[in-house]
Amino acid sequence: MFAVIYSFKVKTGKEEDFLEAWSGLTKLIYQYEGSYGSRLHRYKPDEYIAYAQWPDRKTWEESGGSLPEEAKVFSKSMQASCTSIETLHSMEVEADLLMKTPFSDKL
Repeated sequence: MFAVIYSFKVKTGKEEDFLEAWSGLTKLIYQYEGSYGSRLHRYKPDEYIAYAQWPDRKTWEESGGSLPEEAKVFSKSMQASCTSIETLHSMEVEADLLMKTPFSDKL
């Protein structure tokens, strides 16, 4: 598995536009490009970090060519709502211990 970490600095007052555009584009990338989806985290009022997963580096590097026209609208909106968008890290997953539920010994 392969993971990519992105950073977004959002313009004041554009948070809702950004969230809508990020969500729409992420769903299309999942649907058309083979990603495993993404999580978005806010760590300051105007700064976000996204963590996206892919099956492998090749799939990520070759992505983008299968997106529908609607993706351009989301992409332009996301860019217009941000002062910066950066890819911070692209890396192989070495171990994955994230679970969907908390541990319970009551089965």
